[in-house]
Amino acid sequence: MNLCLLCDKPEPTGSYLCIGCTKATEVRVQSLPALYRGLAPFLRPAGGVGQGRSGKGGPAPLPVNEEVLDLRGPGGIVGVAERWLADVRRDRGHSVATLSGGVEARLQAAVTGLLANMPWIAVSWPAAGYFAKDIRDLVDSLRTIIAPTPAVARGQRLGHCPAMDPSGVLCGSVLRLMPGDKAVRCEWCGTAYPPYVWAQLKSWITEDMKASDAA
Repeated sequence: MNLCLLCDKPEPTGSYLCIGCTKATEVRVQSLPALYRGLAPFLRPAGGVGQGRSGKGGPAPLPVNEEVLDLRGPGGIVGVAERWLADVRRDRGHSVATLSGGVEARLQAAVTGLLANMPWIAVSWPAAGYFAKDIRDLVDSLRTIIAPTPAVARGQRLGHCPAMDPSGVLCGSVLRLMPGDKAVRCEWCGTAYPPYVWAQLKSWITEDMKASDAA
C-alpha cells in the first residue's frame, strides 16, 4: 500500500497524495492571490522612526519591509507558483506558458493552471509531495506575517480518526483531545466522539493501527 507523500497516511488508491492532502493543497493554492493582496499593508514596517533626515529636515520615511517586498515581487509568491506550473507542464509534455501582465495577473494565471492540473498532480506526479509541502510551507509563512497567532496547546494525541466515508475510505486524520473539550472531534471529517464512546474509540484506533502494520 502506498503512503501519501505529504502526510504519510496509507493511500489505498495508489495516488501520490491522499484525498485530504489533495483538497488541502487545492485550498492553499487558491489562497495565494488573497495572501498576495493581504501582504500589501505590511510593505512598510510598523512602529519606529525613519533613519536619517528628509529634504525638509524631518525624519526620513520608513524603509520598505524587504521580506514583504520580495514576496510580492517577481521572484516571490508568483515565482514559486510559476516554477511549479512550469515543472508540471514540462513533465506532462505541454508547451511552456508565456508570461504576461503584472505580478498579480501572472499569479492568478499560475494558480488557475495549477488547479487545473491538481487531479494529475495527486494521482500521477512523483513530485507531488515536494510540491504540496512547498505550497504548504509558503502559505504558512505568509499567514505568520498577515495574521500571526499565539501558540496554542496541541492537546493530547489519541491516534488516527477511524471514521469511514460512504465509499469505505478511512479518514485517518490525527485526533487530539484539546484542554477543556468535552468531546473529541476530527478536524478533517467533523466526526465527534463523546466520552461514552472513548473506550470503543480506543479499540477502533488500535484495530486500524494493527491493520496498517499488517499491510
